Amino acid sequence: MVPTDQDEPFQPRSPGPAARERRNELAAQFIPSGSRVLDLSCHDASLQRFLPPGCDYQRCDPAVYNAQSIGNDFKKCKLATDPANNADIIAVLGVLEYMPDAETFFARLRSSNRDIVLSYCPTDLSGPIDRKSSGWVTHFGFLDLAELFDRHGFRIAATIPIDSLQILMRLTRIDQHSLINPCSVAVISYNDIGNFGDRLGYHIINSLLPSAAVVHHLTFRTLDRARDKYDLVVVGIGNSIFQPVLRDELLDVVTRGKAAVGIFGTQYRELIPQQALDRLIDRLDVWFARYEDDVLMYGRGRANVEHLGDWLIDQFPMGLPTNDQLLHVDDKILLDIPLDRTIQFIQLHKKVYSTRLHPLLCALTSAETVAYAEQPDDDDISIVSGKFRSMLIDIFGRTYPENEFFAFDRDAVVRYKARVRRNVAAVGARLESILRNVTSAPRS
Repeated sequence: MVPTDQDEPFQPRSPGPAARERRNELAAQFIPSGSRVLDLSCHDASLQRFLPPGCDYQRCDPAVYNAQSIGNDFKKCKLATDPANNADIIAVLGVLEYMPDAETFFARLRSSNRDIVLSYCPTDLSGPIDRKSSGWVTHFGFLDLAELFDRHGFRIAATIPIDSLQILMRLTRIDQHSLINPCSVAVISYNDIGNFGDRLGYHIINSLLPSAAVVHHLTFRTLDRARDKYDLVVVGIGNSIFQPVLRDELLDVVTRGKAAVGIFGTQYRELIPQQALDRLIDRLDVWFARYEDDVLMYGRGRANVEHLGDWLIDQFPMGLPTNDQLLHVDDKILLDIPLDRTIQFIQLHKKVYSTRLHPLLCALTSAETVAYAEQPDDDDISIVSGKFRSMLIDIFGRTYPENEFFAFDRDAVVRYKARVRRNVAAVGARLESILRNVTSAPRS
């Protein structure tokens, strides 16, 4: 960048009226309806004519000082504070080429915390043009511009060429506190089975992970497809861990993560090998346990165990049923019907009997009476999953006998939904914090 003599008057040159109108017409495409626009562009107010409906326009031209404009000294890079802070977007068209101190100017722009619509003629496009004789005092190439924007907390959100020399850009602010580096996440679940709960859990975990996360979904049957390294390994999507999945292969994948969390409950507890479960929990940075039973039985004395609740409850709105017929839900719960239709179908019924956990949880948000049957172990029918009992105690503070219809406290369901929603929000924040920490740490 070559500064001009500080004593010379600042008199930027500008393109002809037709070229300026073309530039302003394109710039208006970057501006949403209803925006408050502060225009710092030189000599020309035609941008106002092209703005979409509902926009409020205010101009700040260094060459014009009158009642319709705000005096602003670009020479000293003074940006009028109140108009900038009251704007939604600041237009900087045909200005940067003539800016003696671009660094200070961009620092002022960043302090306004507003998006910028900017035009510029980079050296990559200007070719043999004598920039100095044109009055231009900045000589940025594309890379120089990118570095300038980055230094002052902007990123390029959109671009379009104006002509063979100029490019138009919308710059948006970078929130450094929320920015997370690209990261890799493995999620291990039963999602290949396709049951109701796992299909819902798949969407929940995806919604909680940061936008920069590249997610590799594995199942307990496809652990051999795991990659060598991950930034984070997530065991479970709200489902249950039980004896057959507590294998060395699972622990091996967990150890490939810089960090690891669990989001699961337990079932068929009589068959769980305690040592294997302990090894898994020891390796987790945090286990978000589904039920209080899980915490009391396997988390006592551990600092890395927190009671989450059954996060699928928040997928079911409170409803009012209209169908008096009994709905019997079995292992093949409407597998071919989309999830939203399945939820709506269950919530139509006043009376629901279920041998599946999450359809019953769905029914608790709408039905008048429900009944359930615990799932027995395939090899020993005297051992049952225990999931229904744990869920009912979590929600109502008590369990109910199997195969007997019971009425229940809907207010307790509402309170449970609210508590779990708060917990799930905290899980999302914790995952983001973990990934920020592991991706910002120096790589070995």
